[in-house]
Amino acid sequence: MTKTFWGYKRSDGRIGIRNHVLLLPCSVCASDTTRKISNKVEGTVTFNMQLGCSQLGKDFEYTLDTLAGFAANPNIYGTVLVALGCENAQLKIVKEEIEKRTNKPLDSVVIQEVGGTIRAIEKATTYAQNMVSEAQKLKREEFPISKLIMGTECGGSDPTSGLASNVLIGSLSDKMVEYGATTVLSETTEFIGAEHILARRAKDEEVKQRIYDIVNRYEEHIKINTGEEVREGNPSPGNKEGGLTTLEEKSLGCIHKGGSTTVNAVYDYSKQLKTSEGLVIMDTPGNDPSSVAGMVAGGCQIIVFSTGRGTPTGNPIAPVIKITGNRETAKTMKDNLDWDASPAIYGEKSMKELSDEYFEELIDFCNGKLTKAEELGFTELAIQRGANFV
Repeated sequence: MTKTFWGYKRSDGRIGIRNHVLLLPCSVCASDTTRKISNKVEGTVTFNMQLGCSQLGKDFEYTLDTLAGFAANPNIYGTVLVALGCENAQLKIVKEEIEKRTNKPLDSVVIQEVGGTIRAIEKATTYAQNMVSEAQKLKREEFPISKLIMGTECGGSDPTSGLASNVLIGSLSDKMVEYGATTVLSETTEFIGAEHILARRAKDEEVKQRIYDIVNRYEEHIKINTGEEVREGNPSPGNKEGGLTTLEEKSLGCIHKGGSTTVNAVYDYSKQLKTSEGLVIMDTPGNDPSSVAGMVAGGCQIIVFSTGRGTPTGNPIAPVIKITGNRETAKTMKDNLDWDASPAIYGEKSMKELSDEYFEELIDFCNGKLTKAEELGFTELAIQRGANFV
């Protein structure tokens, strides 16, 4: 039986579940300008950019890949690029990277070239209004689940994450894979101590070695650049307060999000993901906003995020569904959380019953239902750095 959702077909052939126009700041110096434009034009999204200048090498590559990936994400109808003019992330460079990934509508403004912020706002506002008008002409159409890419994340974990919410996400991942979709397991630092379990599920020797390589790279990177062991900063104080005692314990819970299917590929941070590929891994940090950003830049239309202690995390481009297995957190953080997996712990519902129920609501979110983070307008965002986050 074919399972479907209702989405927007893009000019590059990909399918979005939201229909945003993106006001994309090329650097921190353009960020306030895009915020002011977005406040004037309903139907647009933007974010607080902190990078894009004074960066070199891998550090700059992460930023460039992420910016271009945001514009290419299927949830974006088109993009208005805003640059200051003298930053490292020159508008021409960012535009070229976007055009390598997509042929969707693209306009641009350089603040220094048009004569300052006010004129840049006026010009970009006109571009954004016209683009929103065109986007609104699109109607949702029916597509198979195989067109979806779902990211998975966990943050503020406690023992209920590994017992219930991550297990539920893994069950949802298995369902998505069964219907031909791609699902993404992230947070490389949280594989440490459990990487051998993931490696046993690798499609082939190449993928198996890549799993070991990205884990070893992270451990060595932190050690060389900070003189510290990654295990000293992980689990976090909040994890320990919640009851997690070791990084291995946290990792064993984390990898539940990947369900039980074969690991088919390992992607570098923010690189473009493929549809219909089953379970894959993206090499992201454990830091939640930057890990989510990498998957969204890769093309994830939706993120499912587990949390034991609660988190408000959202994203400007993709809806982030928040789930907890902690019954107390489900009550105290109800403003921020969409799903409660605690009935599986208390024996009130089986994991299969919860999985079937929430899979249907997952499709509802794809069809346009707003997550709590979307309702609250939460769009916090970070980008991986050359000096990697733990």
